[in-house]
Amino acid sequence: MNEKLKVGIIGCGGIAFQKHLPSLSKFTDKVSLVAFCDVVRESAEKALKEFGQSDSTIYEDYTELLKDETIDVVHVCTPNVSHAEISIAALEAGKHVMCEKPMAINSAEAKAMVEAAKRTGKKLTIGYQNRFRNDSSALYEACEKGDLGEVYLAKAHAIRRRGVPTWGVFMDKEKQGGGPLIDIGTHALDLTLWMMDNYKPKSVVGSVFHKLKDKSEGNIFGPWNQEEFKVEDSAFGYIKMENGATIMLEASWALNMINTKEAQVTLCGTEAGAEMFGDAWAGKGHVTFNSTKYGQFTETKTSSEGGVAYFDGESLSAGELEAKQWIDAILEDKEPLVKPEQAYVVTKILEAIYESAETGKTIEF
Repeated sequence: MNEKLKVGIIGCGGIAFQKHLPSLSKFTDKVSLVAFCDVVRESAEKALKEFGQSDSTIYEDYTELLKDETIDVVHVCTPNVSHAEISIAALEAGKHVMCEKPMAINSAEAKAMVEAAKRTGKKLTIGYQNRFRNDSSALYEACEKGDLGEVYLAKAHAIRRRGVPTWGVFMDKEKQGGGPLIDIGTHALDLTLWMMDNYKPKSVVGSVFHKLKDKSEGNIFGPWNQEEFKVEDSAFGYIKMENGATIMLEASWALNMINTKEAQVTLCGTEAGAEMFGDAWAGKGHVTFNSTKYGQFTETKTSSEGGVAYFDGESLSAGELEAKQWIDAILEDKEPLVKPEQAYVVTKILEAIYESAETGKTIEF
């Protein structure tokens, strides 16, 4: 395929401007941003002005965008509640779909997305860009080579001390399906399952807290509106896998804890352990591997330098590497790194944590 892929963006809000639009714009030799859709027309106009071209089109209704048969790829960057509806419609309209995380607000919708991709033969991936960080790649390679042995215990970290997002619809349970668990816990869990190559959960016990909604002092994004804070401020899950392995998931936007970690993983295996440290979100994370050697405890630390060198010597961020891999998967007809079946299991587990917290019961799969 020599022609450029024609891409439409549905949802021109924060994540589109922070990740999707600048990342796709790195690869103008392979893609053209031809359509921008948002229910707020000014947002679509802003996206077109900054990232579009003279003949790009603006839409306020995504169904109109999907009628354009020349569009090859759609990126879904809307609130969580509409992820499934728009992604399925786009797949059925013959488009390949990159849907922002989380895949959907419940497992039934996520499953319907997987089935739509199979039915239409179109590619579907989910925006878990943290897999593309340097530290993630190093840890994944170690796991794949068996350096850690059998990984039987893991911790999935998504902890902020006071980092409640005060813009958009993040605090709206109806539109988002939840708070930090579904927002940042989803990244940590995706990384953990991927490292362990284990997608067979057996049971889940969860706790969800609404304790700090009236304590916005020190929030890095400024004080929030207490009346609008309809989601949890923290959530925790204890996940047992079919093979006996155990994962502890912690997610918070607000928690009185000093040692915070976000989209990071701790793994304990029979041969060695590994833990992620540093500012991973800023591309400055590293992994420390631990084992015993020559009768001594040993620790080996990877570099925390960010970015991967591209062919022109320029280093790419995780979001840019995600876009490149996705584009190449379409052009070369390969599987994307983030498979929808994997994202479905993440959604299933998150849903079970919420359900367990609500019912007080262990959720069995």
